Amino acid sequence: MLFEAGIAASSLSWALVQPEIAKFTRVCAYDRAGLAWSDVASGPRTFERIVDELSMVLERVAPGGRYVLVGHSFGSFVIRAYASRHPDDVLGLVLVDPPTEWLTMTPQLVRMLRGGRHLSRIGAVLAHIGVVRACLALLSGGAPAAPRGFVKVFGPTAARTLERLVGEVRKLPPEIHPTIQALWCQPKCFRAMADHLGVLEREGVSLSAFIPPREIPVVVISSGSQPPDQIAAHRMLAERSADGRHVIAARSAHWVQFDEPALVVTLIRELVERVASGR
Repeated sequence: MLFEAGIAASSLSWALVQPEIAKFTRVCAYDRAGLAWSDVASGPRTFERIVDELSMVLERVAPGGRYVLVGHSFGSFVIRAYASRHPDDVLGLVLVDPPTEWLTMTPQLVRMLRGGRHLSRIGAVLAHIGVVRACLALLSGGAPAAPRGFVKVFGPTAARTLERLVGEVRKLPPEIHPTIQALWCQPKCFRAMADHLGVLEREGVSLSAFIPPREIPVVVISSGSQPPDQIAAHRMLAERSADGRHVIAARSAHWVQFDEPALVVTLIRELVERVASGR
């Protein structure tokens, strides 16, 4: 089994889930190029290249195997594309809150992605001079004046984004908080985030063309914070599989594996048992 993280996330985003999965099957999580412990990309980023790199990881860690793939957010696009290209190698898919709204690129979404790329580039500069380290230390330490200071320096949108990200990180085990902070103090991570957002802006509309065969079992997990139209889109994703299942994580925001890790583990276990028994 392999875990694929969200658009700018790392293998640490599975820290609450992976140890439990490892109790009943072999499991791997990795970092895409430029993120966390991985080296920077050797060339321009494209979605095809990202899927090729997943293929190389699987061939390296489990050559000739067949896999259950689990992807969160942007990672769900990556594993669906791999399954459409290598259907004989995939036993099942688990899509955790896939961002299906990005498959219909509107002018508003384009502006959001370009804004995110701009902030990412600024983040790389700030990381280089040590400002990101100071900001994360203040926020994670709960300094009451920090948000007001961030608004003055970065503007309200960036300040809210920083606070929201740190709030999600706090849901992870405290012992890995210093590691996450250290990783995001590296400029390369911000540059990689900008590259990934660029891929989504340029190629987002084309990602819907990657459709795995109906024979591959698919579990789609929707966060309870999704609006009705996205819940419906997730249900349709599940129904494209002859053995599809759609589950709503009612107590979760987008990072379902942080808010309801036990639910994610249970659904993965059930899928593994189902494909192992040949049902």
